Amino acid sequence: MQVRDLERAAAHLGQGCQIQVPGSATMTRLSDLTAHAVTRYRNVARTCDAIEAMGSPGPAGVFARGTLSDEWLDVTPFDGIRFIDRFELTDGRITRQDVWKDLTGHERQT
Repeated sequence: MQVRDLERAAAHLGQGCQIQVPGSATMTRLSDLTAHAVTRYRNVARTCDAIEAMGSPGPAGVFARGTLSDEWLDVTPFDGIRFIDRFELTDGRITRQDVWKDLTGHERQT
């Protein structure tokens, strides 16, 4: 996603994938996710600090955590905003993604 190879990234989504990010309705396509992001950031980069995987009888859970940096829509730089992405994988494909970000009090809208 970060290098904008949406076709390659979409190949990792399972049937009926649901993506939930703060401030948005549930999405099912990566193009919806990028359309949502352009209303918030001029650019955004993720630095991943850790990835943790857990198996279970149902979908496997994978957690990625790190920080966001780059520029708001008004070109003001930002850095160090924490994120956690939680993925559910079924048969090796992402069937759900939930995103949490420390944006309260930080996010700038233009």
